[in-house]
Amino acid sequence: MNIQIISVGKLKEKYLKMGIEEYTKRMGAYAKMDLVEVSDEKAPEQLSLADMEIVKKKEGERILAKIAPDTYVIALAIEGKMKSSEELANDLESLMTYGKSKIAFVIGGSLGLHDDVMKRSNEKLSFSKMTLPHQLMKLVLVEQIYRAFRIINNAPYHK
Repeated sequence: MNIQIISVGKLKEKYLKMGIEEYTKRMGAYAKMDLVEVSDEKAPEQLSLADMEIVKKKEGERILAKIAPDTYVIALAIEGKMKSSEELANDLESLMTYGKSKIAFVIGGSLGLHDDVMKRSNEKLSFSKMTLPHQLMKLVLVEQIYRAFRIINNAPYHK
């Protein structure tokens, strides 16, 4: 299985990088995980709705350019479905069983994901109704994917 995590913006915080590196290394026993960062669109703090749409569109184009046609895409979005760790594990196992060997999780920038990315997505996943920084979300996502593979393999981690 090939798992891709596509996120907007460069991760700068050392403590987040260290956590992500640790879980990515652990994932090596189960699946190949590629972390792909696309550049965020530089924009001033105060944006009109039209300007926000332009920023999201440009970031969305960068994201879509990284997704192969045969990839199953899961967009992280507040309006997505919330799942338990066990449900995520079951869903990933089902995808693997039914021949989906490429899965991409997509994390948008500070303005969220463009509609084109949402339309390309096969499903939308939410971790909370709260808004989380996308850099922190990347660490949480990598840990939950690792946890899912531990659950799938009946390994002692998930408690």
